[in-house]
Amino acid sequence: MMNMPAKIMRRVRARGRGFVVTPADFLDLGSRAAIDQALSRLARRDIIRRLSRGLYDYPRINSRLGPISPGPDAVAQAVARKTSSTVQIAGAHAANVLGLSTQVPAHAVYLTDGPSRRVSIGKSVVTLRRASPKHLVAAGSTAGTVVQALRYLGKDAAPAAADMVVHQLSAADHQRLIRDAVLAPGWMRPVLNRIARAAATTPAA
Repeated sequence: MMNMPAKIMRRVRARGRGFVVTPADFLDLGSRAAIDQALSRLARRDIIRRLSRGLYDYPRINSRLGPISPGPDAVAQAVARKTSSTVQIAGAHAANVLGLSTQVPAHAVYLTDGPSRRVSIGKSVVTLRRASPKHLVAAGSTAGTVVQALRYLGKDAAPAAADMVVHQLSAADHQRLIRDAVLAPGWMRPVLNRIARAAATTPAA
């Protein structure tokens, strides 16, 4: 019979290196105490790495640099799974992901309907900031990332940015923008409607 560390690693390896986990990801395998003990044992053996309280990763390895820090999305998604919440990229990080900014922020901010949390990974910081529903328009989707990027860029830059993101939206994103644009700030609604109309006739990349 497979022991708890082996069960955990079978699941982790199936997701690949760079995957970030919490004990909550394995509650179907056994008791919380057994899972915590197994994760600690795997971390002590350097099979996985403890990032922060209740957060571990299966690190990617660079032949020259050694273990590489996980991406902020992997960290944020792990916390979201643990708290059964939704997270949405925000601020400069949202603009960078969409190619609207070349700035790569060391401090990645996510809005969430779950608890706030700040996680430091090496020199990078991932912040999950609890937000009200009106700030979580289309949260968890590319459409939501567009909303947050436009909010970050501001009213004057939004129209030009709109033309650059149309091809990144799927049919589902298009429908979500149409449905949720009414929840966005007043100045942003015409821009979102323009993106949605263009996305309806433009194939996604």
